[in-house]
Amino acid sequence: MGFAYKIIDQQGIHFITATVVQWVDVFTRKEYADIVIGSLKHCQEKKGLCIYGWVIMSNHLHMNASCKEGYELSDALRDFKKFTSKQIVNAIENNPRESRKNWMLWLLKNKEDVTFWQPGNHPEEIRTMDFFEQKLKYIHQNPVRAGIVELEEEYIYSSARDFYNRRGLLELTYV
Repeated sequence: MGFAYKIIDQQGIHFITATVVQWVDVFTRKEYADIVIGSLKHCQEKKGLCIYGWVIMSNHLHMNASCKEGYELSDALRDFKKFTSKQIVNAIENNPRESRKNWMLWLLKNKEDVTFWQPGNHPEEIRTMDFFEQKLKYIHQNPVRAGIVELEEEYIYSSARDFYNRRGLLELTYV
């Protein structure tokens, strides 16, 4: 299946969006968002993923990201989505406190097939510092625009904290 947005330069910095199917608000639960954080850390350590800015919202995530020489951004994103799909659906299945379990599994799973993320990553290659800063501001302001926090640095699932001398959850690469 072809997509209008494609990653051509595998080491170029891209603005990436990954969205949960049907825009299901999965990441309102810490345990599911933490699976994403753990997987992103793994991709940084083992798949050459460089993250310049990021945010996890209730049903999607945004990143400014690239890959180191010798790695492919498309591969890292594919593996990230495949792994997190299975892990998050498994966590939903095994969460005795999940009040939305049956509904979410009905949307995300068909027999043994899991469809967690929407196809594609809507990558936009970042070629200028102005565009980079525009996307970084968009990423950091996302929880503010959504009314989750008043100040971007208050949101724990974002790299905004790192830009206010507060340690974030992921190591960042700086340009």
